[in-house]
Amino acid sequence: MDYYIDKVKALQVLDSRGFPTVATEVSLKSGVSAVAMVPSGASTGEYEAVELRDNAQDYAGKGVKKAVKNVNTLIAPAIMGKSAFDQEKIDEIMIKLDGTDNKGNLGANAILSVSLAVAKAAAKQLKLPLYRYLGNAFSNRLPVPMMNILNGGAHASNNIDIQEFMVMPVGAKNFSEGLRQCSEIYKSLKDILTNLGKSTAVGDEGGFAPDLESDEQAIEIIMKAIKKAGYSDKNTKIALDAAASEWYKDGVYHLPKRNVDMTTEDLIEYFEKLCAMYPIFSIEDPLSENDWNGFVKITDTLGEKVQIVGDDLFVTNEKRLAAGIRMGAGNAVLVKVNQIGTLTESFRTIENAHRAGYKTIISHRSGETEDTTIADIAVAVNSGQIKTGAPCRAERTAKYNRLLFIENELKENAKFFI
Repeated sequence: MDYYIDKVKALQVLDSRGFPTVATEVSLKSGVSAVAMVPSGASTGEYEAVELRDNAQDYAGKGVKKAVKNVNTLIAPAIMGKSAFDQEKIDEIMIKLDGTDNKGNLGANAILSVSLAVAKAAAKQLKLPLYRYLGNAFSNRLPVPMMNILNGGAHASNNIDIQEFMVMPVGAKNFSEGLRQCSEIYKSLKDILTNLGKSTAVGDEGGFAPDLESDEQAIEIIMKAIKKAGYSDKNTKIALDAAASEWYKDGVYHLPKRNVDMTTEDLIEYFEKLCAMYPIFSIEDPLSENDWNGFVKITDTLGEKVQIVGDDLFVTNEKRLAAGIRMGAGNAVLVKVNQIGTLTESFRTIENAHRAGYKTIISHRSGETEDTTIADIAVAVNSGQIKTGAPCRAERTAKYNRLLFIENELKENAKFFI
C-alpha cells in the first residue's frame, strides 16, 4: 500500500541554542516523505518525559546520538510496513518498545521525532494541510499569541526572577492583526529600553533581558510600550510565566535574583497584588510542580478572573492533569508535545482538558527548531492560545508565519478568540 511506512531515518541536528536535537524523516511507499524536529526545554519540569542525551564529550554532553541510534535501529524496524494513518497504533508500538513510564529507554526526543514525522507524512499523502489532517472540518480557530517580549529567570542572565513577561492581543479582530499588534509593542519596548540605557540583548526565546529594579518595573515598562504602540489595557493583556518550580526547595520559595524567601501564602498574596495593579490575564506556574495545595488555593483566589496555567504541574500528562482536575488545581494546561513524547498522548491530554473546561495553550520550548508542527496543532484542536516567543528569531517567526498561511487559507472561516 502506498501509505505504508517504507523508511525511517534519524540524524542529529541543532536547535536554536546550538545544542543537538533529533530530526527524523519518515518515507512512505508512495515516495512521500516528511521531516520532524524535536524541541528542547531549559526550564524543565521534574515529571517530564526523559530527553535522552549522550553525556559524552561532544557538545558538552548534550549530544543525541543515542536517541538517533534508537530511532534507526529499534524504532524503525518496529514500525516498518505499518500504515501511516494509524497514528495511535504507531505511538503505542513505540511506547511499549520503550517500556517505561517516562520514555527513559528510547528517549522522548527519539519517540516524538517519529510520532510527528509519521503524522506529517500521512497528511502529505492525503494532500491535506497538517491542521486539517490532525483536526476536522471545524478546526478553524487561530490562536491568540502569548508573545514573550521580556525574559528573566532561567531564560536570561539578568536580575529578574519571573521567567516570562508576555503580551496578549485580546482585542484584535484576527490573528494577523494580533500578530502586528504584538510586534509593534515589541518594537516599542526596545525603544523604551534603549532610551533608558538598558540592554536590548535577548533571552532564549527572543524577549529582551535587561537588568531592572524589580519584576514590577518590568511590567510597568511593558505597559508603557503598549501605550507607546497605540494600544491599551482594553485590547492588550499581560501574561506571566513565573516558573516557580525553579524557586522551590524544602517548602520555601527562594527568589534567587532578589534573594527573597517566600511561603506559598506570600507568593499567592504577591500575585494577587500584581493582578490588582495590572491587566494580567494569565499566570503560568505561579507555584511549584509539587505544591498541589498551593495551586488549589491560588485557583480559588484568582481563578475566576485569571487563567492559572499548569506547565511543570501537568507536563502534558493526562494522569497529572486528571489529578489537578479532581482537586481544582489550575484552570488551564500548557501543552508541550516533547514533555510527554507522542502526538497521541498530547491529544488525549488536550481532549481531557477541554472536557473539564480547562483552557489549553500550545507551546514551544526555549530550545526550538524551524519545525512548525505546533502551529498546526494549535489550529487542529481549536486551542485558542499559543506560546512561541518573540518576533525576532527565525525559529519563532516560523510558527507565526505558518499561522499566517493557515489564516489566509481559511479566509472568512478563520476564527480568532480565546
